[in-house]
Amino acid sequence: MQSFTRILSTLAVLSIIGISIVEFIVMPAYVRQNSFQVVMDVRGKSLENAIKTISSEGFRSIVQDTVYSNNHKPGLIVDQYPLPDSRVKPGRTIRLKVSRPEKLVKVPNLIGQSKRSAELALQQANLNIDTIYVEYNPDFPNGTVAWQFPKGGDELKKWLGVQITISKGSPPDRYIVPQLFGLNEEKASQALKEARLLVGKISYQQNEDLLPFTVLDQSISAGTVTDRAVTVDLVVSVLDLQDIHNKLMNE
Repeated sequence: MQSFTRILSTLAVLSIIGISIVEFIVMPAYVRQNSFQVVMDVRGKSLENAIKTISSEGFRSIVQDTVYSNNHKPGLIVDQYPLPDSRVKPGRTIRLKVSRPEKLVKVPNLIGQSKRSAELALQQANLNIDTIYVEYNPDFPNGTVAWQFPKGGDELKKWLGVQITISKGSPPDRYIVPQLFGLNEEKASQALKEARLLVGKISYQQNEDLLPFTVLDQSISAGTVTDRAVTVDLVVSVLDLQDIHNKLMNE
């Protein structure tokens, strides 16, 4: 009888122990295993603040991707996975997509290239042609790029346009104004005639640093290219008014 009682007592103790294990160990573990948390929304936050928020909620975080865009300030969270308000297990890793400034591309040097080559070079650089100008330019062969903006080596956002000027070569009737400064009046007049240009008004200015009748200035700058014969006025040096009188008497 005593043996039976001891057996019952032992079974009772074991039952209490078993119930305690189930109640205080097994059930809590089971509940935790099947519990869920709602994912917070960190979109629009800076990366630093987003990581702090995620960590404070018991989640982990990782930057999974970046997006280059000017629609968002750099360093902001533009997307996340799992999405906000999703129900996930505690400790889940939240994957983040962060904005970065849009990459700039270098503008290729197009000077001297043909129009087609310039177009291909810009396409390869992820750029476009914005405006094409055409003008005579004796320094570049017909059909080649004589000018561009922005210049080669500058940086632009992708797919923006570059302005170029295509040369038509030398004008059919090209007139180039010669350098006349320092020549005497006679030689300056001869230089204009050889350039098929016209001698215009000649005015005199007192100057003691140069020989009399030396060209001090010209109305059209040297190197100017025109498509017609223009008139060039001259300013010529004299020591005093007597030089002018003597010149007129000799003529």
